[in-house]
Amino acid sequence: MASTSAEIIAFLLTISGWVLVSSTLPTDYWKVSTIDGTVITTATFWANLWKTCVTDSTGVSNCKDFPSMLALDGYIQACRGLMISAVCLGFFGAIFGLVGMKCTKVGGSDQTKAKIACLAGLIFILSGLCSMTSCSLYANRITSEFFDPSFVAQKYELGAALFIGWAGASLCIIGGSIFCFSIAENSNSPRRGYTYNGATSVMSSRTKIHNSVPDKTPPKHFDKNAYV
Repeated sequence: MASTSAEIIAFLLTISGWVLVSSTLPTDYWKVSTIDGTVITTATFWANLWKTCVTDSTGVSNCKDFPSMLALDGYIQACRGLMISAVCLGFFGAIFGLVGMKCTKVGGSDQTKAKIACLAGLIFILSGLCSMTSCSLYANRITSEFFDPSFVAQKYELGAALFIGWAGASLCIIGGSIFCFSIAENSNSPRRGYTYNGATSVMSSRTKIHNSVPDKTPPKHFDKNAYV
């Protein structure tokens, strides 16, 4: 029962993390222009993995998609690939996790379902690591440019999408770890052994019962004239 509850909690955690990771990919604010040292702010610059935009003081936004994928910076291409991989792995992990849970009626025996659940946990852990790496790589580029005194172009700060991606990756890793521990709990569970004693007939069972009951009749004493 405890293992089933742990699998349900792990499934909810991983699905929540996968939804957060999936929502991070199209989110706009991966980085936002900083207002450090600026007295009057007339425009706000922000960008994600697909486009860069500017919003003026009236609230009107003008966006420009990246013109060429091959002309992008290497870190943006790497972040795109890692985030897409995280979403795809989370999708397959959700399918394997649903099949491997004990509360479902598909997947075969308990041993087989435990192996499938462990596989789902590994897939979710890999998905979380991909998302964590992507967000960390993007954040490292932002912080390195922010603290670089020789960088004179527009500086940015961490956007909300990075924090959502980190949260989703953490949930995927935690839930995947719980799924992996489910196979260890299943293997340590005690097994009941049954022995087959063969079929017994009604007469043989009655004979055993009759022989097992002690004879309480008093012994008979015969006189010596009885043998004459």
